[in-house]
Amino acid sequence: MPLWRIYSNSKIFTDEQKAGISEAITKLYSFLPAFYVNVIFIPLGDKDVFIGGKPTTNFVRITVEQIARTMAPSDTEEGKTRRRGWLMMINETLKPYIIDRGLDWELHIGETPRDLWTVSGIAPPPTDSEAELKWKAENKATVWE
Repeated sequence: MPLWRIYSNSKIFTDEQKAGISEAITKLYSFLPAFYVNVIFIPLGDKDVFIGGKPTTNFVRITVEQIARTMAPSDTEEGKTRRRGWLMMINETLKPYIIDRGLDWELHIGETPRDLWTVSGIAPPPTDSEAELKWKAENKATVWE
């Protein structure tokens, strides 16, 4: 599962923009079952975000937890290349919603071990297994073992 938490002033995104962002993020993960992708918007008030000790309403903070897949280690050339490429893809995806609007923003990605994850109490099937392909086709978790 990728879990995206998007923190922003409650006035920054309309419901339509939230839906568009969620759909665009889900497309980034087209190789996964769509239901793996969780996007949660956390609205904040005018005096809830402080950058450098000063309140701001023009800031978006995004935290991403990637669990279903992990990237190659950052101390390898492959890892460096893939990580840079992934961040570039994310930037392109968020461009119309954040970058083009001149919003200040920050993002970080953490990777949680897959064995510490369940969906509806079910451990996910192995990566690219027949069971995971079934989950993708049905777009839901089912008992597989």
